[in-house]
Amino acid sequence: MEISTHTMPQPVTALKRGRDENAQRGAGKDRDKRPGELSEEEQRQVEQLKERDREVRAHEAAHMAAAGGHANGGASFSYTKGPDGRNYATGGEVSIDTSPVAGDPQATLQKAQTVQRAAMAPAQPSGQDRQVAAQAAAMAAQARQEIAAERSEEMKSGGEDDGGRTDAAANLLKRIQGDGGMSGPNQSPLHFVV
Repeated sequence: MEISTHTMPQPVTALKRGRDENAQRGAGKDRDKRPGELSEEEQRQVEQLKERDREVRAHEAAHMAAAGGHANGGASFSYTKGPDGRNYATGGEVSIDTSPVAGDPQATLQKAQTVQRAAMAPAQPSGQDRQVAAQAAAMAAQARQEIAAERSEEMKSGGEDDGGRTDAAANLLKRIQGDGGMSGPNQSPLHFVV
């Protein structure tokens, strides 16, 4: 399963209105306007777009840095053209692989924890980011249950899966309890291998 984290575009009302006004006036002739050619309102719009661009890029960079190898490619952005003719990132997404690791609940647990950290890495996680983090938490809980079930099965089988160490430890404990821990003058110190 793949889930994308999103920075939802947050259009600024003035930005929309400003673009519509420019289109109505015929100002969008695909040429870049110089800062001196922009009205005060257009200059404010450009500053808002620049700020939004910085926020979006930082947000997606935080996802990428925390996701490590679980990110599928780089960040992708959606753009808004400003009154100066330049494109500014106003939304973005990083696709993160959230599928469990087949047959390996421990690896799945580690992956889920990484995905959860990646989803919550930005300073202001979006609603989609929180959703991905919740799904990763559920995947981690499932992996923990599988790990516990495997351990329980190992305990029931008498330790056969771990080379008999559980049986050896139980026998050693019985010997210690039975004779105070001493069965002869040449005893080695006891070391428990876990």
